[in-house]
Amino acid sequence: MIPRIYLDTNIVLDLLTDRDPFYQSVLRLATLADLKKITLVVSPLTFATANYFIAKFENAFIAQEKLRKFRVLCEISDLNSDIIDKGLVSDFNDFEDALQYLCALNAQCEFLLTRNGKDFKSAIIPVLTVEEYLVIFNSSFNN
Repeated sequence: MIPRIYLDTNIVLDLLTDRDPFYQSVLRLATLADLKKITLVVSPLTFATANYFIAKFENAFIAQEKLRKFRVLCEISDLNSDIIDKGLVSDFNDFEDALQYLCALNAQCEFLLTRNGKDFKSAIIPVLTVEEYLVIFNSSFNN
């Protein structure tokens, strides 16, 4: 079975903006998705937020081109009223983090990758950095 990996928005921005020192690791992750060794899942919120930041610092055309290319590599999770309602009563300090986490659960992801692990303290799925996940992937692939 192919692992389902949920990406927090900061990871997607690392990839789409070539953000150092994180870019090389997330590029390896994207390559694994392109090779169909993993499935990347993101929230619709991630597309909206990434578009906002890329368009702000580059331009709207570049933002949409980058998002179109990224879209080929990932699934988009559902974000529905049930997830919103659960997020509103969750114990997360940040509503957006709650929605990201609930989208990951709803999409049956095995891992959530972020650079802000402290924001997901009560998670029931592993919350890792990209580098931590790549170590796990490489060790399971070599066994």
